[in-house]
Amino acid sequence: MQLHKYKWYIISFKFYFLLGFLAVNIFIWHTVVMEDRRGMLKVSFLDIGQGDAIFIEAPNGNQVLIDGGSNRAVLKELGKVMPFYDRTIDAVIATHPDKDHIGGLVEVLKNYRADMVMEPGVSSDTGVYQELEKTIADKKLPRILARRGISLNLGDGARLNILFPDRDTDEWETNTASIVAKLVYGNNSFLLTGDSPTAIENYLSMIDGRNLKSDVLKAGHHGSRTSTSESFANLVSPEYAVISAGKNNQYGHPHKEVLDILEKIKSVILKTYENGTISFSSDGERIRF
Repeated sequence: MQLHKYKWYIISFKFYFLLGFLAVNIFIWHTVVMEDRRGMLKVSFLDIGQGDAIFIEAPNGNQVLIDGGSNRAVLKELGKVMPFYDRTIDAVIATHPDKDHIGGLVEVLKNYRADMVMEPGVSSDTGVYQELEKTIADKKLPRILARRGISLNLGDGARLNILFPDRDTDEWETNTASIVAKLVYGNNSFLLTGDSPTAIENYLSMIDGRNLKSDVLKAGHHGSRTSTSESFANLVSPEYAVISAGKNNQYGHPHKEVLDILEKIKSVILKTYENGTISFSSDGERIRF
C-alpha cells in the first residue's frame, strides 16, 4: 500500500514538472516572438477562398480582424498567424453583411474572445446576418457604429481611420454601405475598401482625394469591375494591390478591366488564390512583403 502511494507521488511529480517545464518554454517562446515583432506592424490578407478576411497585428500586439470570409476556413488561417494559445482578438470589424465577409465571423466569435465589434449600420434579412447579430448579443459584445472620423488607436502609433460611411446606411445596398478604412503606421498605409463600388470611390475622391494615397490597396469587391476605377487607382497609387478571391470563382473575379488598370499604374498585383495568405510587415518607414 505504501509502495503504491510512493509510485503515485513520483508520477504526480513528473506530471507537474513536465507541466511547469512546458509553461516556462511557452513563456520564453512568447517573449522571443514578441521581442522579434516589436516595432513592426503586420497585415495579413488571409486565403479563405471567395471572400475577405484581413488580420492586423499592431506593433504592441493588439489585434484586429476585418471580415471573416464565408465559413470556418478563417479559423485555420488565423491559426497560422496567431500563437496557438492566443484566443483573444481586440476588435472584429464587419465591413458589410454579405456572407462572404461575415459568415466566418460567427465562428470566430464562438472560438475567440473579442473586445468589441464594429459594423457599418446596414442590416440584412439573411440567415447568416441574423446569426451574427444573435452571437454578438448573446456574448454581450460592445458594438461600435462605423462613421467617418473615428480613429481606432491600435497602439504604438498605428491607427485605423474610418473614411466611410459618413451617414446612416440602414436602407442602403450592402456593398455601397461597406466600411472603408485606412490603416496608418508611420509613413506607411493600407487602404481597405470592403466591397465599396465606384460611386463611393468617386465620392471619397471628391471630398478627400489627397488622403487616399496608400502603399497597399485592397482592391474593392474582390477585383470586380464594379470597383477600383482608373481615377481612384491613380489617386491611391499603391505599390501593392491585393485581390482576395477564390480560385475559379463563379463571378470571374478579378475582372480583366481591373487587372489592366492596376498594371497601368505599375502596382505589384497579389492574389490570394495564387499567393495564398499575403502578409506584409512595416516598421513605419518600409513595407516588406
